[in-house]
Amino acid sequence: MTRSFAIKSFGCQMNVYDAERMSEALQAEGMTESGGESGEAADVLILNTCHIREKAAEKLYHEIGRISARAREAGHKPVIAVTGCVAQAEGAEIIRRAGAVDLVVGPQAYHRLPRLLAEQAAGAKALVDLDMPALPKFDTLPARRRRGPSAFLTVQEGCDKFCAFCVVPYTRGAEASRGLDAIVEEARQLVDGGAREITLLGQNVNAWADGNKGFGQLVEAIAALPGVERIRYTTSHPRDVTEAMIRAHADIPQLMPYLHLPVQSGSDRVLAAMNRKHDRAFYFGLIDRFRAMRPDLAITSDFIVGFPGETEEDFADTLSLVEQVGYAQAFSFKYSPRLGTPAAERDDQIDEDVKSERLHRLQALLQEQSLAFNRRSVGQSCDILIERRGRQPGQWIGKSPWLQSVVVTDPTLSVGDLVRAELVSAGPNSLEGRLLTMKTAA
Repeated sequence: MTRSFAIKSFGCQMNVYDAERMSEALQAEGMTESGGESGEAADVLILNTCHIREKAAEKLYHEIGRISARAREAGHKPVIAVTGCVAQAEGAEIIRRAGAVDLVVGPQAYHRLPRLLAEQAAGAKALVDLDMPALPKFDTLPARRRRGPSAFLTVQEGCDKFCAFCVVPYTRGAEASRGLDAIVEEARQLVDGGAREITLLGQNVNAWADGNKGFGQLVEAIAALPGVERIRYTTSHPRDVTEAMIRAHADIPQLMPYLHLPVQSGSDRVLAAMNRKHDRAFYFGLIDRFRAMRPDLAITSDFIVGFPGETEEDFADTLSLVEQVGYAQAFSFKYSPRLGTPAAERDDQIDEDVKSERLHRLQALLQEQSLAFNRRSVGQSCDILIERRGRQPGQWIGKSPWLQSVVVTDPTLSVGDLVRAELVSAGPNSLEGRLLTMKTAA
């Protein structure tokens, strides 16, 4: 009998990509993706985890407990596999703490998931695979399947920066880049499957290299593929920015005017403690160079408040950096310790109430800037890539070149259409567009 599976993915965009690739690998072995809205009706339930969020491991154990209780009520216990970065960090401890788990598979080993599930079905118990080779999984995964008008494509994994707060080097391994030809071939498969926009992914995506080719050349190669209408990329590290990458925003029409460049703090003292390997002056210089090439660039970032030892003066430096840059959007979080990282061992941790109060002030400023950016867009005409239906009849939601959500109303539209619209009103999280022309259909 054909086994069914469901994947519940948490966290970053790379986890979304990994979930898609696991699904394709399992379907290639004859399994079917199903299991209802919660996924718990499936024969196999895969929890694809992320270690970036606060208390990620504890949240995983809570989720496993909830699933187990529901399984007892329903009289159906799925095979539970834990994959992703929490799997790599916790390893066999997951099975020790949560006996309902059958498999633990790290993010560099998920290509072996079909074989591991076959061993489990044959009677093997408590399977753990945390091997971390340098990207051979991509050589064994099946061809890409249609996923929609916008698709993720991982080009690089791992990180060599060892920021003091981050577990990525320990859960994803050292920086490793896929070969240019393999990436272009996967992009071609995605386009053949209906993708019009491709987002290149990596822990440090702009650290990608293949021989003497760097990230700018990779973007150029993807743009040369017929059918690629839009290219985006995330996440970038300031120290890996090159002149070719900056020039690409002026020279390659398919590269969208959007840059996610995490800074984490505006304080040079905190940046040094974080081991970020850049200071605020270096960051400002990059922003100026990008904007010189593409004045309409939407810039977004990541911030951590309450890093150990952060003073009110340090936090004021973060606020001043935000005011000087002017962000279209940003993600901001309170610092939370990650076991095994240098920052977690420091004895000058910041009180939770102080962190919360600083985060509130920072987010208020960032939300003000986001709304201002959206309002400045009103009156412009741009292309909108339609991604899904809206809540009202005839309503559709798509993305602007600046990654804003735009609502347009026209009953003749379909997912994947690329339309021309005038932006007529703006809120903090989305804009409304008036349809002008159907540029091209999917």
